[in-house]
Amino acid sequence: MRVFLDANVLFSASNAGSNIAKLIHLLLQTNHVLTSDLAVEEARRNIVRKRPAWSDQFEGLVKGIEVVRSISFALPVPLAEKDVPILCAAIAARCRYFVTGDRQDLGHLYDRAVGGVTIISLLRLAQILCTSG
Repeated sequence: MRVFLDANVLFSASNAGSNIAKLIHLLLQTNHVLTSDLAVEEARRNIVRKRPAWSDQFEGLVKGIEVVRSISFALPVPLAEKDVPILCAAIAARCRYFVTGDRQDLGHLYDRAVGGVTIISLLRLAQILCTSG
């Protein structure tokens, strides 16, 4: 299964020992995990600014994930301009899921497919992993 991680998931998974870090570690064991160059840049910028102690964990995490190039094209749903190239990258990479914790900007799309990619929360990801394995 191809799973795309949004910047906020990368940020949260960089907190070693957290439940989100454990969930993403489990995901990496059995799935193809991707993100985009813009998501990596955004997460890195936030880690440097807010949680510099997480930097090593973040860099190790990114090494285990395929990073694809961001791209923009018209989407059939309303979306903040900053999120368009990240979701478009997931669509272009033919991912099954786009995992995000951004309820404010993407919550209206939870459990909806856009361009063949279903936008899900971290909780929904955990449910999927528990039922698939």
